[in-house]
Amino acid sequence: MAELKERLRADLTTAMKGRDDVRASTLRMVLTAISTKEKEANRETAGELGDPQVVDVLVSEAKKRRESATAYDEGNRPELAEKERAEAAVIADYLPEQLSAEEIGEIVAAAIEQTGSAGAGMKAMGPVMGVVQPQVKGRADGAAVAAEVRRQLTG
Repeated sequence: MAELKERLRADLTTAMKGRDDVRASTLRMVLTAISTKEKEANRETAGELGDPQVVDVLVSEAKKRRESATAYDEGNRPELAEKERAEAAVIADYLPEQLSAEEIGEIVAAAIEQTGSAGAGMKAMGPVMGVVQPQVKGRADGAAVAAEVRRQLTG
Protein backbone atom coordinates (compact mmCIF):
# COMPACT_ATOMS: atom_id res chain seq x y z
CA MET A 1 0.00 0.00 0.00
CA ALA A 2 1.15 3.51 -0.76
CA GLU A 3 2.99 5.16 2.10
CA LEU A 4 1.38 8.51 1.30
CA LYS A 5 -2.11 7.01 1.41
CA GLU A 6 -1.38 5.51 4.83
CA ARG A 7 -0.17 8.91 6.03
CA LEU A 8 -3.38 10.52 4.77
CA ARG A 9 -5.48 7.95 6.66
CA ALA A 10 -3.48 8.39 9.87
CA ASP A 11 -3.73 12.18 9.61
CA LEU A 12 -7.48 11.91 9.04
CA THR A 13 -7.82 10.00 12.31
CA THR A 14 -5.70 12.61 14.10
CA ALA A 15 -7.73 15.47 12.60
CA MET A 16 -11.00 13.82 13.66
CA LYS A 17 -9.74 13.30 17.21
CA GLY A 18 -8.49 16.89 17.31
CA ARG A 19 -11.81 18.16 15.89
CA ASP A 20 -10.02 19.89 13.01
CA ASP A 21 -13.04 19.98 10.71
CA VAL A 22 -11.37 21.58 7.69
CA ARG A 23 -8.46 19.12 7.67
CA ALA A 24 -10.74 16.14 8.33
CA SER A 25 -13.22 16.99 5.57
CA THR A 26 -10.41 17.75 3.11
CA LEU A 27 -8.63 14.48 3.86
CA ARG A 28 -11.90 12.56 3.51
CA MET A 29 -12.44 14.18 0.14
CA VAL A 30 -8.89 13.33 -1.01
CA LEU A 31 -9.16 9.73 0.17
CA THR A 32 -12.47 9.41 -1.68
CA ALA A 33 -10.81 10.71 -4.85
CA ILE A 34 -7.99 8.19 -4.39
CA SER A 35 -10.50 5.35 -3.91
CA THR A 36 -12.36 6.42 -7.04
CA LYS A 37 -9.11 6.41 -9.01
CA GLU A 38 -8.27 2.95 -7.63
CA LYS A 39 -11.65 1.62 -8.74
CA GLU A 40 -11.02 2.99 -12.23
CA ALA A 41 -7.56 1.43 -12.24
CA ASN A 42 -8.90 -1.92 -11.04
CA ARG A 43 -10.95 -2.22 -14.20
CA GLU A 44 -7.71 -2.17 -16.18
CA THR A 45 -5.22 -3.69 -13.73
CA ALA A 46 -5.34 -5.16 -10.26
CA GLY A 47 -3.95 -3.35 -7.25
CA GLU A 48 -3.89 -0.09 -5.40
CA LEU A 49 -2.32 3.18 -6.42
CA GLY A 50 1.33 3.78 -5.60
CA ASP A 51 2.73 7.01 -4.23
CA PRO A 52 3.27 8.59 -7.69
CA GLN A 53 -0.40 8.04 -8.60
CA VAL A 54 -1.54 9.34 -5.19
CA VAL A 55 0.52 12.49 -5.82
CA ASP A 56 -1.24 12.82 -9.20
CA VAL A 57 -4.61 12.74 -7.41
CA LEU A 58 -3.40 15.30 -4.87
CA VAL A 59 -2.18 17.61 -7.65
CA SER A 60 -5.54 17.31 -9.38
CA GLU A 61 -7.48 18.03 -6.19
CA ALA A 62 -5.26 21.03 -5.35
CA LYS A 63 -5.80 22.43 -8.84
CA LYS A 64 -9.58 22.07 -8.43
CA ARG A 65 -9.40 24.05 -5.17
CA ARG A 66 -7.34 26.84 -6.74
CA GLU A 67 -9.72 27.09 -9.71
CA SER A 68 -12.75 27.09 -7.42
CA ALA A 69 -11.25 29.82 -5.22
CA THR A 70 -10.66 31.98 -8.30
CA ALA A 71 -14.21 31.39 -9.51
CA TYR A 72 -15.64 32.27 -6.09
CA ASP A 73 -13.53 35.43 -5.97
CA GLU A 74 -14.84 36.45 -9.38
CA GLY A 75 -18.37 35.67 -8.23
CA ASN A 76 -17.93 37.88 -5.16
CA ARG A 77 -18.15 34.95 -2.72
CA PRO A 78 -15.07 35.52 -0.51
CA GLU A 79 -16.22 33.14 2.25
CA LEU A 80 -16.38 30.21 -0.19
CA ALA A 81 -13.09 31.24 -1.82
CA GLU A 82 -11.43 31.23 1.59
CA LYS A 83 -12.77 27.73 2.31
CA GLU A 84 -11.30 26.48 -0.99
CA ARG A 85 -7.94 28.09 -0.17
CA ALA A 86 -7.94 26.44 3.27
CA GLU A 87 -8.57 23.05 1.63
CA ALA A 88 -5.80 23.73 -0.91
CA ALA A 89 -3.42 24.52 1.95
CA VAL A 90 -4.21 21.18 3.61
CA ILE A 91 -3.59 19.32 0.34
CA ALA A 92 -0.33 21.25 -0.21
CA ASP A 93 1.02 19.70 3.00
CA TYR A 94 1.11 16.34 1.21
CA LEU A 95 2.60 17.49 -2.10
CA PRO A 96 6.32 17.49 -2.85
CA GLU A 97 8.07 20.82 -2.29
CA GLN A 98 7.10 23.20 -5.07
CA LEU A 99 9.71 24.54 -7.49
CA SER A 100 10.51 28.25 -7.56
CA ALA A 101 10.17 30.29 -10.76
CA GLU A 102 13.97 30.30 -11.07
CA GLU A 103 14.16 26.51 -10.79
CA ILE A 104 11.43 26.12 -13.43
CA GLY A 105 13.34 28.51 -15.68
CA GLU A 106 16.54 26.47 -15.29
CA ILE A 107 14.75 23.20 -16.06
CA VAL A 108 13.09 24.72 -19.14
CA ALA A 109 16.40 26.18 -20.38
CA ALA A 110 18.09 22.79 -19.99
CA ALA A 111 15.22 21.09 -21.85
CA ILE A 112 15.45 23.59 -24.72
CA GLU A 113 19.17 22.92 -24.97
CA GLN A 114 18.65 19.14 -24.73
CA THR A 115 16.06 19.11 -27.51
CA GLY A 116 17.99 21.57 -29.66
CA SER A 117 14.94 23.82 -29.80
CA ALA A 118 16.68 27.17 -29.31
CA GLY A 119 15.27 29.62 -31.86
CA ALA A 120 12.72 27.09 -33.12
CA GLY A 121 9.77 29.12 -31.82
CA MET A 122 6.43 27.75 -30.69
CA LYS A 123 6.60 24.64 -32.90
CA ALA A 124 9.10 23.24 -30.37
CA MET A 125 6.64 23.61 -27.46
CA GLY A 126 5.56 19.93 -27.54
CA PRO A 127 9.02 18.36 -27.49
CA VAL A 128 10.24 20.76 -24.80
CA MET A 129 7.17 20.14 -22.62
CA GLY A 130 7.71 16.39 -23.10
CA VAL A 131 11.15 16.71 -21.54
CA VAL A 132 10.10 19.17 -18.82
CA GLN A 133 6.89 17.52 -17.54
CA PRO A 134 8.46 14.40 -15.97
CA GLN A 135 10.94 16.60 -14.11
CA VAL A 136 8.34 18.97 -12.62
CA LYS A 137 5.41 16.57 -12.14
CA GLY A 138 3.68 17.34 -8.86
CA ARG A 139 6.21 20.06 -8.06
CA ALA A 140 5.00 22.90 -10.30
CA ASP A 141 1.76 24.18 -11.78
CA GLY A 142 1.44 23.08 -15.40
CA ALA A 143 0.23 26.51 -16.53
CA ALA A 144 3.29 28.19 -14.99
CA VAL A 145 5.60 25.70 -16.68
CA ALA A 146 3.89 26.17 -20.06
CA ALA A 147 4.13 29.96 -19.69
CA GLU A 148 7.86 29.71 -18.97
CA VAL A 149 8.41 27.41 -21.98
CA ARG A 150 6.48 29.88 -24.17
CA ARG A 151 8.50 32.79 -22.81
CA GLN A 152 11.85 31.12 -23.44
CA LEU A 153 10.92 29.82 -26.90
CA THR A 154 9.66 33.19 -28.12
CA GLY A 155 12.09 35.40 -26.21
